[in-house]
Amino acid sequence: MYTYIKIYGLGLALAVMAMGCGRTTEADHVPEKKATSHTDTAFVQEYHEGFVVHKEFAAANDVRAIHLSPDQNVWIATGHGVYKKSKIARDWEQMLPEKIIGPAYDLDSDATGKVWLASWDGVYAMENNALVQVPGPKPPIAKVLSTDEGVYAFGPYGIWLYSKNQWELKDFTNARSIRAVLSDKNGGLWLGTDIGLYHCKEAQTIAYQKNEDLISAYVKGMDLDEQGNLWVGGLGGVTIRKEGKVIDKKEPSNGITNININVVKKAPDGKMWVGTDYGITRFQPGESDYSVRLSQRWLRADEVRDIDFDAKGNAWVATADGVSVIRSKKMNLAEKADYFYDQLITRHVREPGIVARFKLEVPGDTSSIVADDDDNDGEYTAMYLAMESFRYAVTKSEEAKKRAKKAFDFLHLLREVTGRDGFFARTVVPIDWERPMHDMNRTYTERELAEAIIDNPRTKPVEVRWHSSADGKWLWKGDTSSDEFAGHFFGYYLYYFLVADEAEKKRIAAHVEQIMDHLLRNDFYMVGVDGKPTKWGVWSPKSLNDDPEWLPEKPLNSLEILSFLKFAHAITGKAVYQEAYIKLIKVHGYLENAKQLYTTNPAFETYFDIYMALYIYPPLINLEEDPELKAEYRKHLGQWFAKFKATQSPLLNFTYNLLTGETEELGASIFFLQDAPLSLVDWPIDNGRREDLHLVRSPILEEIQVNELRPPSEYRTMRWDRNPYLAVSGDPSQEKEPVYWLLPYWMGRYQQLIK
Repeated sequence: MYTYIKIYGLGLALAVMAMGCGRTTEADHVPEKKATSHTDTAFVQEYHEGFVVHKEFAAANDVRAIHLSPDQNVWIATGHGVYKKSKIARDWEQMLPEKIIGPAYDLDSDATGKVWLASWDGVYAMENNALVQVPGPKPPIAKVLSTDEGVYAFGPYGIWLYSKNQWELKDFTNARSIRAVLSDKNGGLWLGTDIGLYHCKEAQTIAYQKNEDLISAYVKGMDLDEQGNLWVGGLGGVTIRKEGKVIDKKEPSNGITNININVVKKAPDGKMWVGTDYGITRFQPGESDYSVRLSQRWLRADEVRDIDFDAKGNAWVATADGVSVIRSKKMNLAEKADYFYDQLITRHVREPGIVARFKLEVPGDTSSIVADDDDNDGEYTAMYLAMESFRYAVTKSEEAKKRAKKAFDFLHLLREVTGRDGFFARTVVPIDWERPMHDMNRTYTERELAEAIIDNPRTKPVEVRWHSSADGKWLWKGDTSSDEFAGHFFGYYLYYFLVADEAEKKRIAAHVEQIMDHLLRNDFYMVGVDGKPTKWGVWSPKSLNDDPEWLPEKPLNSLEILSFLKFAHAITGKAVYQEAYIKLIKVHGYLENAKQLYTTNPAFETYFDIYMALYIYPPLINLEEDPELKAEYRKHLGQWFAKFKATQSPLLNFTYNLLTGETEELGASIFFLQDAPLSLVDWPIDNGRREDLHLVRSPILEEIQVNELRPPSEYRTMRWDRNPYLAVSGDPSQEKEPVYWLLPYWMGRYQQLIK
C-alpha cells in the first residue's frame, strides 16, 4: 500500500511506503528488493577520548603497553614507570616508588585478578595495593603472560614460569628478542621474535622462519580469532595461520595502513584490530571490508603500541603520546540529530543569526572556541536556513520556524547593511569586534599589483573589503561572489515554499526582487561599492560568451543565472525576469552553455561545483513549465547525478531524489549519516601516508588525492565544498558547524526516506 504526498510549491509527488521496510530477501535465489525507506534503528556510534598521562614527564606519555584489570582499572607501562587510572577517575597515578621508576614494558592479570608487571629491573606483582618485586627472573623483562599453567616472564636472558609460588626457568628457545607472547590454550606458547614465530611446548619447540611461513620473520603482535586462526603481525602485514599452514594474509593491498605492525588484538565483537606505526585497521575475519582509525580524531598519536578492551567493548589504545579510548555506544539517527543540533545551537551561532564554523584558539582544544568570520557566512547560514526549513516541514515546530526566520533575517540584513540597492555583503561583524578579521583592508604597491595580474589577468585586487554600516553597528565585507549568490537562493527557495506564510513570502519576494533588479541594471554583473563588478559575481554574456578567460565558469554560471531568474519570476510575477530568462537561452545560448558543464576540460573542474549545481537545480526542475526546457533540465540533472553519485554524499543523493521522486543510493546515504564522526573539529587527516591507498590526480586534476573514497570517519570533517578524496586536509583550529549532517538528515526525513 502506498501513500502519495503532494508537496505544494515544490511541485513534487513522492511515492513512499506507508509501512517502513528494510532490505530483505525471500530466498537466496530471489533478487534483493531495492529499499524505499530506512527505518531508524540503533547503530554503533564510535567516539574518541584522549588522555595525557603526565604534563611534565614526556616519558610517561611514551606508552608501551596497556591493560584492563578485572576490576576495570586501566594500567599502562611507560617510559616512566607504571601508571594506573581507576575506572571512575581521569587522572593517572604512578604505581612505583620514585627511586625505582624506570622503563616498563608489559602488564597482565592472573586468574586471581593480581596485576603483574614486566620492567627494566625485573617482575613486579600487586600485593596489598602496592607493586612489589617478585625476585627470580633476570632483568630486564620484556613480557609477562598469565596462562592456565601460571605466569610467564620473558626477557633477553630467558623464559620463566611462576607457579606454586616459585619460578622455573624454561628451556624453550634461544631467541632473545621476544616481542609478542600468546597462550595456545593447550599448554603451549606462541612467541613472536625478531627472527621468527615459535610454538613452544614441553616436548618441542617449532620455529616458523621460512618465506612460506610468514610475510616476514619480524613478529611483533599476535592473537587468535574466534575461529581459532592465529593472526601473526609483523613487518609487512599480518599472516593468518591455521593448523600449521598459511590460509590468508593482510597486507597494504588488503587494508593495512603501514607495514610496521606492532599489535594484533581480538575485540569482544570478534573484529581483529591491527595496530601499526600509522593507525589501526579493523578486520572482520572472512570479509574483505575494513575500517581505519588514525589521526587525532581517533588517536593521541598515530603510532600504536598496544590495545586492550574493557568490559563494555571500548578499545583502550597505547600510543607514542598518551592513551586513547575509542568508545562506542548505541545511537539512532534521531538521537544523533539531537546531539548535532545541540552542538549547532550552543556552539555555532553568532549575532545577528550567523551559523558558521568557529575558531579554536588552541588547535584541537574544544574549550578554546571563539567566534570567527568567514567569506561564506551568508552561504552557510543559507544552508542552515534550508535545514530549518526541512525540519519545520517535518515537525511543524514553532522553534524551527522562528529560527528559520532569524536566519533569513540575517540574509536580509546582508543586503540592507550595504546601503546599496540590491547588493548584499558576504558577512558582517559588530563594529566593536575585537579579533582580526580575515582579508583585512590593505593596499597594493604597483609591483604587487603587477604580480597579481600576471598570476591571474582576471584578478581584482580589492584594497577595501570591510566597510562600516550607515548606522554604525556593523562592519560588512564586500566583493560578494557567485557561490554566495547560489547558496542564498537555495535557502530562499526552500524557506519560501516550506516555511513562509503569505506576509513572509511577500518579504522574500521583495528582497529577491531588489537583488535581481541589481543584476538586470548591471548587465548581469554584481557591482560593488567601487562601481565595478566583484571578482566572481559575473553572469554577463559579455564575460561568459565573449571573454575567453571566463571559459571555466561559462557552463555553471550560465545555469546559475537561469535558475535565479526562474525563481525570481515565480515568486514576484514580474515579466521582466522571464523575458531576460528566455533571451539568455535563445539569444545568448545559455542553455547550450550549461550543457557543457559535465564535459568540461579537466583543468576547469573544481569539487565545489558539484554543490553549486545542487543549489540551482530545484527552481529549474520544479518551476519550469515549458516541457522541452524541463526535459533538458532533467537530463542535465541526470548527468550530474550519474557523474557524482560515486561521492556517496547524502546531500547529493537526497537532492536528486527530492527532484525525481526516486530513492537512489539510499544505503550509501544512511551509511554516511551513521558513520560520520561526532567530533566537529577539523582534525588533520593525512591519508596520503596510508599504504593501503595510492596518490592520484582524480577526480580533480589539480589536487593530490587518494584512489579510493573512504568512509566519512576516515576523512576530514565535512563542509560540502571540501573534496573527500584529498590526500592531506584538515585544520584543527576550526570546529565546523554540523549543518553538513543535519541538512541531508532532515531532507531525508522530509522525503520519508528516513522513518
